[in-house]
Amino acid sequence: MTELKMAFVAADTPMAQAARSELMSLYDHVPVTEADIIVALGGDGYMLQAMHDSLALAKPVFGMNRGTVGFLMNAYDPNELPARLLAAESVRLYPLVMKVVTESGENAEAIAINEVSLFRETRQAAKIRILIDGVERLPSLTCDGVIVSTPAGSTAYNLSAHGPIVPMGSGILALTPISPFRPRRWRGALLPHNAKIDFEVLESKKRPVSAVADASEIRDVKRVTVMEDLDRFATALFDAEHDLEERILKEQFTA
Repeated sequence: MTELKMAFVAADTPMAQAARSELMSLYDHVPVTEADIIVALGGDGYMLQAMHDSLALAKPVFGMNRGTVGFLMNAYDPNELPARLLAAESVRLYPLVMKVVTESGENAEAIAINEVSLFRETRQAAKIRILIDGVERLPSLTCDGVIVSTPAGSTAYNLSAHGPIVPMGSGILALTPISPFRPRRWRGALLPHNAKIDFEVLESKKRPVSAVADASEIRDVKRVTVMEDLDRFATALFDAEHDLEERILKEQFTA
């Protein structure tokens, strides 16, 4: 049997760096480009970063929690790691691609594994027109912002904004407003994963809006298009007894 090649990457925190040093003292390791599996040490934010990096490398990522929440992470245990990796279950995560046109007419693009969010930039509420597959669904949403979330990201910012938890494999995206003022009773929508979502920022000079794909922010946007990108995917590995699908299901019964 060919020896499993592991690469250890870690967040820039004392706890994550100490874990990386411990694992490197216990196991053979290789650069990320030569690895079969990337072991990411940190919190959920660092796991997202590692999965973003893995999109180009096509390498699976096994996260171990050396951060705070660790929803996307497995428990940290340095013992018998190769056997644990071989027994792990994989989840394929298709990202969202965000394409924007800014107020100055520039075009930009970014990728999100968790969510794409639009935010007001000033004290003025944002006004956003929403179209789904070219059909106007909301002529004007007055709000602090709006989120498009994948199932993997539905328990993150989407949940904090009172959006629904979406099971893995459901083929659904969550569209969730942030502090909606008009229409006041609109609480969002569940959309098929292949929907094309267009946001048009109304009164964009008076009410500037920024668009954020995970950690990538583009300011002063005029139009934002969000779609699932089926040409790329990240692979996350989870311990069989505590996989991501189970975590998302369990979260729906947490007070």
